[in-house]
Amino acid sequence: MKPRIRRALRASWLAALTMVMTGQGDGIASAAPAGKPNVVLLVADDLGFGDLGFQGARDIPTPHLDALAQGGVRCTNGYVSGPYCSPTRAGLLTGRYQQRFGHEFNPGNGSAKAPGLPVSETTLADRLKAAGYATGLVGKWHLGSAAQFHPQKRGFDEFFGFLGGQHTYFAGKSQDIYRGGDIIQEEAYLTDAFAREALSFIDRHKDHPFFLQLSFNAVHTPMDATEDRVARFAAIEDPKRRTYAAMVSALDEAAGKVIERIRSAGLEESTLIIFFSDNGGPTMLGTTTNGSRNVPLRGSKRTTLEGGVRVPFVLSWKGTLPAGKVYEQPIIQLDILPTALAAAGVAAKPEWKLDGVNLLPHLNGHSEQTPHDALYWRLGEQAAIRRGDWKLVRYDQTVDIDGAKSNGSKPPVTPFRLYNLTNDIGEAQDLSAENPDKTKELLAAWEDWSRQLAPPLWRPGNQPAKPVD
Repeated sequence: MKPRIRRALRASWLAALTMVMTGQGDGIASAAPAGKPNVVLLVADDLGFGDLGFQGARDIPTPHLDALAQGGVRCTNGYVSGPYCSPTRAGLLTGRYQQRFGHEFNPGNGSAKAPGLPVSETTLADRLKAAGYATGLVGKWHLGSAAQFHPQKRGFDEFFGFLGGQHTYFAGKSQDIYRGGDIIQEEAYLTDAFAREALSFIDRHKDHPFFLQLSFNAVHTPMDATEDRVARFAAIEDPKRRTYAAMVSALDEAAGKVIERIRSAGLEESTLIIFFSDNGGPTMLGTTTNGSRNVPLRGSKRTTLEGGVRVPFVLSWKGTLPAGKVYEQPIIQLDILPTALAAAGVAAKPEWKLDGVNLLPHLNGHSEQTPHDALYWRLGEQAAIRRGDWKLVRYDQTVDIDGAKSNGSKPPVTPFRLYNLTNDIGEAQDLSAENPDKTKELLAAWEDWSRQLAPPLWRPGNQPAKPVD
């Protein structure tokens, strides 16, 4: 398509987009008109909060993701709705707190009998496909391995990746790699293979609107990296951190290839790119760590502390979202679905009962309201609510690296503790005794929210579920 024609189509599309964003229109027909923006999600796995250049890392250069942040909006209070893998992904694809439909825990080990994202739920891929998009998933799924949960049964036209929660990065050592429904033998380093497949998807669909979800397994264990990348980080003394740095570098390179392909195809101004991690880095005791760091946050993957649920988060859309902006209001990955749909001109319907909100007017400065009155978390007995500067949290002491006991016992979760995150980002000073009214207010709000949720459909290890107290 010639640049002049593309600019004209984009201008007409932005006019329609403005109507959807401001409530002046009822959405669009299912057919995708020319000029509709592409949507690309870049999802990291178990990435430490402080392990990218734009997040303050000094020992791991990440020039490509840094450039994405510089060219877009960096959300310093970006959250995910689950402190580990599958629940976050369920919330991402539905725009709803995953506990509303029982997807509170990881569904298991990737076996064909493992449960998955309930088929009653409609995914972002379903909705964009209905709006005329080509839809593709590259990478990690982790939303069910049985036939009814396969990505191509959940709105994705194409799939290349693995179905379970983790995978080795070198050939022939772990779960199967699929192209569609067929098992293949992949010889390339897996992060590089995912980049290759993402580029192929873009090349094949660049002339039509597309939705690409590139869900890396990097930097989840096992700790596998190519020798040449490890050699770049010889100055890092800790061998696990050195391998981790090499894996982050591979992730950054892969993201950079995707971003450059979008740029070279002339699609920068017609592509919304979103980058985030599915949870914080696994710095916890009693399980497998990967060398990540969540500084300056306290806590880890698997906890409702900030280190478990607060993540690097960037949205970029050249010419539509401001470049170099830092947005400080709390947002959550549940917002991605309504934001992507608004970008596509699809008006969300009340009966969808979304918890996420369209971020475009907030990031553009068209709305001065905060996107959310409060954000909520529940993982078994762990719980949290954030409202404004305040966070009330109950968390697992056996996982928290700063407060864990070393005797191997598993005491109950902590009582609810109150922190002011503006003054105490590291959640070090419990203010609940000094602020009983604020504690009661937040606890009542969390309990009201929790009562709306479904009981878990399964427990860790696929054990029979029982209601959460």
